[in-house]
Formats: sequence, C-alpha cells, structure tokens
Amino acid sequence: MAETRFIYGFHAVVAKLRHSATDVREIFIDQTRTDARARDLIKLAQIHGVHLIPSEPARIDAMAGGAGGKGARHQGVVARVSGQARVLKLDDILDTLAEPALLLVLDGVQDPHNLGACLRVADAAGAHAVIAPKDRACGLNATAIKVASGAAESVPFVVVTNLARTLRELKEREVLTLAAAAEAETDLYAVEQTGPVAWVLGAEGEGLRRLTRETCDRLARIPMQGSVDSLNVSVASGICLFEARRQRR
Repeated sequence: MAETRFIYGFHAVVAKLRHSATDVREIFIDQTRTDARARDLIKLAQIHGVHLIPSEPARIDAMAGGAGGKGARHQGVVARVSGQARVLKLDDILDTLAEPALLLVLDGVQDPHNLGACLRVADAAGAHAVIAPKDRACGLNATAIKVASGAAESVPFVVVTNLARTLRELKEREVLTLAAAAEAETDLYAVEQTGPVAWVLGAEGEGLRRLTRETCDRLARIPMQGSVDSLNVSVASGICLFEARRQRR
C-alpha cells in the first residue's frame, strides 16, 4: 500500500484539493458539522471525486493527534493524502521565473508553527520559494501545513542538504543573499532589493549559524524602535520580504 499521511484543518485540506486533488485519498469530516464551511468542502470534494467519510469527533481528534497535532484546532476535518514528498529543485524554480527571484531561506527553524507562519508570509509577499536545510530543522509536517493555511501548497518548499553550498549557488546565479542580523550596520531599507534577492533568517533563539552568516553577501538589520531586541522569525520574514516587494513597485 502506498505511504500516506494526514493533514488537518479547512485551509490545508481545501488547498490540497485545489492544487493536487489526486493526492487526496479520503477526507474525514465531523458528522456534527452542517455549517456552510463544511458544505462547501463537501461540494469541492465531490467535484474532485474524493471519498468523504462522516466521522465521530473523537475519531477526528485521534487522527489529528497522530499527525502531530495533539491539542491543535483541526476544525473537524482531516484528510489522508499521499505521503510521497514532492522533490523540488531550486534550479527548476529559478529557470521558470518571469521576474527577479524573491526567496526566503530559513536556517534551522525547528518549530513547525514558525515554519507554517513563514510559508504563509512568503505566499502573501509573493516569494517564489522557501528554502530550508534537511538537518537541524523541522520538516513540512501536518502542524506546519495547518498553520500555513494553504500556503504549503502554493509556495514551493525546497529542502537542501547543504545550506552554505546552496547560498553559494544562488550567488553564482547573481541572487543577492541578504542575512537578517541585529548587529548589522545597514538597515534593510537602505539595501537595493529590486534585483534577485534571497533573504536569510535564523532559527528561534540561536539566530544564524556562523557559516551561513559568513556565506551571505550582506548583513542587514530590521531597525527596532521599542524595548524588545528581537522578533519572531515569521514576523521578521514578513518585514524583509515586503520591503523587497515594496521596492519592486
């Protein structure tokens, strides 16, 4: 039997149906839900010929918990989907762009909630891909997909084995690699970002690893006006990506 996994939450399941319905094996929906949101999901599943299984709330809880979402708000819907990960190559993405690349590189983000939020921000800013290392980072699990609210299907997520090497390859393709660092002398608003750009942000608490920092072309800081000295990685990602997008207008 082919490997499968569970995803949960309305945004994640609807996005999966819209972008790759053939990967959806079946959908389990809380049999007590009769609201408009549930009816719309049922209609969409029927359009794509996906089997729907009305289920007791306890069964939904158990499936979402087994997918890593213990205590999460699954909203009464869980889908069993193909477990085969899409293998995405960065060169394939860059070769098809009709505008200068805008990329988000995450150096060792280990919290799936932060990864999901970063994907959502990347989608909103029109980033072309999110890049992360294979090791010392969380993968695209059910929690990250749920938090991404559909962005896990719309934004390519590229996993690389060697992040420093990938950064060097981006530089060879004339992509400016910008590392967000609090100690940088230049703030992000003073950096020209109308050309190809990859923003590189570090993990929660630890920040960028030394080799990652040294490999990047430039360091830039987010000017902080208040008493806090750092931001959540997804918030920082949004500030950086949207500044690049603003300059391109």
